[in-house]
Amino acid sequence: MIERRAAFHALHRVGRPLLLPNAWDHASAAALAARGHPAIGTTSLGVAATAGLPDGAAATAAETLALARRLARLPVLVSVDVEAGFSDDPAEVAGYVTELAGLGVVGINLEDGRADGTLAEPECVADKVAAVKAAVPDLFVNARTDTWWLPVADPLPQALARARAYRAAGADGIFVPGTVDEATLRVLTDRLDAPVNALYQPGGPGLTELGLAGVARVSTGSLLFRAALGAAVAAADAVRAAG
Repeated sequence: MIERRAAFHALHRVGRPLLLPNAWDHASAAALAARGHPAIGTTSLGVAATAGLPDGAAATAAETLALARRLARLPVLVSVDVEAGFSDDPAEVAGYVTELAGLGVVGINLEDGRADGTLAEPECVADKVAAVKAAVPDLFVNARTDTWWLPVADPLPQALARARAYRAAGADGIFVPGTVDEATLRVLTDRLDAPVNALYQPGGPGLTELGLAGVARVSTGSLLFRAALGAAVAAADAVRAAG
């Protein structure tokens, strides 16, 4: 596992970002692995929607663990979205992540957004990061700040301050979903001493442009799940229209 986690760390290259597609079940992950993706993440929205549960509400701890157990059998590196850790207790978060690590997971996403639409105190998130890194030192902890997704008047300074706090606590990477502005990303990548993860947005910059902005990892988030669901509905509509 040490070698697998080191390999996942090494995939984060500034200027040559890792494309991390996000799966929501075994079938989607297996299909992505078969297409040659070296690493796959999970999408909390897709996992929650598949289970008929709300996303971001700490409701899918069991479903996320069960999915990780299934994905661990695939020949691919797996990173798991654990929302805010499914608890506000750093020890509980670390215990949960230790279970994931025992299954073979090489990384996690840990976010600072709350279900009520507010941001958690950065000290609380930093404590969770520190607890996880103390429990599983070589696990890649991708600390996500939702300053662009939640109503923050001036997100860039907050994002920088939070990212530095998470990094000081041991975070290996910083995830900043909600902005693909290349100038903003360049500020983040220039001022943070950690790989920066951007969320791909249709119509926005591609991998090459994001790489030129210094991004080291690009995630698809719930995009693939929503695209698959849309394609299924469109196919059913086409059959119905054809009589």
